[in-house]
Amino acid sequence: MTTAIRIRQFEPADQDGVLGVILPIQREEFGIEITAGDQPDLLGIDAFYQTGCGGFWVAEHEGAVIGTIGLKDISMKDVDLGRADRPQAALRKMFVAAPYRGRPHGVASRLLDHLLAEARERGVEEVFLGTTAKFLAAHRFYEKNGFAEIARHHLPASFPIMAVDTKFYVRGIAG
Repeated sequence: MTTAIRIRQFEPADQDGVLGVILPIQREEFGIEITAGDQPDLLGIDAFYQTGCGGFWVAEHEGAVIGTIGLKDISMKDVDLGRADRPQAALRKMFVAAPYRGRPHGVASRLLDHLLAEARERGVEEVFLGTTAKFLAAHRFYEKNGFAEIARHHLPASFPIMAVDTKFYVRGIAG
């Protein structure tokens, strides 16, 4: 069944599908009062995510977006050298529509594996993420996939903290 699901780079035509996956999960499943307007990254995915070592990908099934994941370049630039001092990125907007979670689909794992492979290929050394305390299944998923919880004060200064973020994780990317 997973062969009909593919992971691919976000295209502007996916905008409505991305919002159709993310907003209901945030609002209806987790009771977070948030709109697309509260999340400017979702209204400008290409400019926000698809720059530097970042990217944004969707899981697609039968032409419909069923999952999302973003990688935001948060590398601090060394002005004197004109390059990133230490390539780092933030994992953002990982959401999977309810009917595609867990077995037999494996959409979350496939999205994360794709992101990590892309991060490695792009030279990223560390991936950070923030999440809300309400996403308990997400905590288990990230920990199972090699992310370690860290205190907020251990985040890079360039990490984009969302108002709902209360738990933070990091994972090194082996070259």
